[in-house]
Amino acid sequence: MNPTSEPAKAARVWEVAALVQALADALQARFGQVRVCGELSACSQAASGHRYFNLKDAHGHDALIRCALFRRSAAQLNFAPRDGQKVEAVGRLAVYEPRGDLQFIVESLHLLGGGSLYEEFLRLKTRLQAEGLFSPEAKRALPAHPRRIGVISSLQAAALHDVLTVMARRAPHVEVVVFPSLVQGAEAPAALVNALELAAKSERLDVLILARGGGSLEDLWAFNDERVVRAVAACPTPLVCGVGHETDVTLADFAADVRAATPTAAAELATPVREHELLVLGEWARRMSLAAQHTLDRQAQHLDQLALAVLRPAAIVARHHHGLQGLQARLANAVREPLRHGALALERRASRAVGVHAQQMGHVQGRLQQLQLRLQAQDPSVVLRRGYAWVSDVDGAPLTSARLASPGQPLTAVWHDGKANVRVESVEAVQERLSHELEQPADSPRCP
Repeated sequence: MNPTSEPAKAARVWEVAALVQALADALQARFGQVRVCGELSACSQAASGHRYFNLKDAHGHDALIRCALFRRSAAQLNFAPRDGQKVEAVGRLAVYEPRGDLQFIVESLHLLGGGSLYEEFLRLKTRLQAEGLFSPEAKRALPAHPRRIGVISSLQAAALHDVLTVMARRAPHVEVVVFPSLVQGAEAPAALVNALELAAKSERLDVLILARGGGSLEDLWAFNDERVVRAVAACPTPLVCGVGHETDVTLADFAADVRAATPTAAAELATPVREHELLVLGEWARRMSLAAQHTLDRQAQHLDQLALAVLRPAAIVARHHHGLQGLQARLANAVREPLRHGALALERRASRAVGVHAQQMGHVQGRLQQLQLRLQAQDPSVVLRRGYAWVSDVDGAPLTSARLASPGQPLTAVWHDGKANVRVESVEAVQERLSHELEQPADSPRCP
């Protein structure tokens, strides 16, 4: 055979870059500008301002295409792209050369309405919210110093690694219990509910973390399942939901006690910084030490004062002596005052007694004078001075009547200035005469 008889035209060998470029050119030539209707998924925005997302089939078919919306076109949007929204995209097909991926370069994006999955999300949210599962009053505060924290996540997930790393760095003294569970797929809701029930039976847990990394609405749909949401709301342990990235929102976030933007943020919310707590404890220790030292100094000063008082007994004696003098003065005043009041009372009583005595003496003296006058009036010598004479017999018996005398009888006559022995010569009754004489005044002279 003649070697020159080989096919004149051999098969072309392509370079990878040339092949990718040729495919891109073929797509551009074949389709040009196209319009695509679909549902947004896995929406994200880069720091450069470019937006990236997936367009999936709005009718539930397993088909999607990666899309890129560059900053100039993104600045003209009148809405914020969000997972589940139904849109119409206008652009061109291209191949992303670094990975060889089919890509749809979106030049304009128009909102048509919510996608079927997003609409279901909104309907379920409205119904559960009406039941009170998302009520702010039911939210519980996280403990400031947890000792045991539970984590529900997939063992293969990067989110679990992030959570454990943050907790080991911030609070290595906190015990961590992992409850493994599926976090994506059709069996994920039942696995999550089972993990939540196991965590609820562990009474020693102080905080529970539900963690999963970011993803599309479909990837995170297990956390929108009604069974999972109700299990999160019924969990007896304070629960932090750290599912997805900052822009991802699930119904489990609304039912949890605290929502964290990322799994890492959930770990930070659940655990205090060990260094910060040590600083706080150190500050408290310093304050307690200062307070104790202040108390010791104050007591030492008190002891010094007591020691000085003990070393100076003369001062103590002088102080007590001064006190005794004061008491003595008070005692003297207490004794003197009653005596002074008693003396004044005695003086008043003596004065009253003297007055009463003088008055009584006046009455007695007047009475005595009256009696003296009466006694003088009855004195025989006074009568005799008026001219009368006392006649008695030899035995001294008075003769009170002339009828008692008899002639020749010796008698004695007594006058105020003397007496005489006489003899009766005769007796004559002179009754009327005597009566007449008795009626004469007392100072008139009388004869026997």
